Amino acid sequence: MIKTEICDMLGIKYPLFQGGMAWIADGKLAAAVSEGGGLGIVAAGNAPASYVKEQIQIAKSLTDKPFGVNIMLQSPFCDEVAQVVADEKVAVVTTGAGNPSKYMQMWKDAGIKVIPVVASVAMAKLMTRLGASALIAEGGESGGHVGELTTMVLVPLVVDATDLPVIAAGGIAEGRAVAAAFALGAQGVQLGTRFLSAYECNIHPEYKKKVLKANDLSTMVTGKKLGHPVRSLRTNFSREYAKAEFGNMPDDELEALGTGTLRLAVQEGDSERGCFLCGQVAARVNKEQPAAEIIKEIMEEAEPAMKGVAKWVK
Repeated sequence: MIKTEICDMLGIKYPLFQGGMAWIADGKLAAAVSEGGGLGIVAAGNAPASYVKEQIQIAKSLTDKPFGVNIMLQSPFCDEVAQVVADEKVAVVTTGAGNPSKYMQMWKDAGIKVIPVVASVAMAKLMTRLGASALIAEGGESGGHVGELTTMVLVPLVVDATDLPVIAAGGIAEGRAVAAAFALGAQGVQLGTRFLSAYECNIHPEYKKKVLKANDLSTMVTGKKLGHPVRSLRTNFSREYAKAEFGNMPDDELEALGTGTLRLAVQEGDSERGCFLCGQVAARVNKEQPAAEIIKEIMEEAEPAMKGVAKWVK
């Protein structure tokens, strides 16, 4: 069985995190992943603190294993959510879309392991200095908010820039990718898109169907003009948004055009007005499974993949 320092640090069976997918990664999915031996994550997204607290309580009711909360630092409710996770003393906080410096000490004082998502060497070094427990190096192949560097490039750069354990994210949905992440120096992996196909994932059936039908060219990146690019499935909405982005639409109107579109995709499966966040690796996701089965399958695939390299290299 594959085990790394991350497993001992967090008290989990496998060095595998579930990504913090806004409006998708709720308490039920997080608990299912943790029960399956990984680290489940409740996503705060742009939700108010009351919602986040409710999802934490749901996760606690379904599992006694460690789980975490992902906080999107651009959220207007960030201060309140940061306090809720400290009060609830969740095992782990992961962060994205910003710099968590102002909250780090409060979380550490609450006994929380802080594991920020980083998309650059500079941010990795800053988070190391501020006392993070580990880092998630997320490449631009991933769904949702993305950086410029790919996983293949970013992970070894971050590994060499810090003495903290590094979790690789972006483009990982099967055992071969896990083996590749370990070869790059990572001590764990984070998966988002693969868990969109989990039975416990409560996205609209239309969302799940789009993920399962996706091919290698099914995603695109929008939002670069506004400074916070996201990767999503190609839909009528994403194509129209791209046209508006590279047209003459003012930034405030462009921002308004994207507001609430993820919820329309998650809750209503609205192909015309919804934004279906998804990573490039959706092309490798082709069946629905329980979350625990996904984890077991991936980790069982990874071991022979790591050993199998020798057949190519003499």
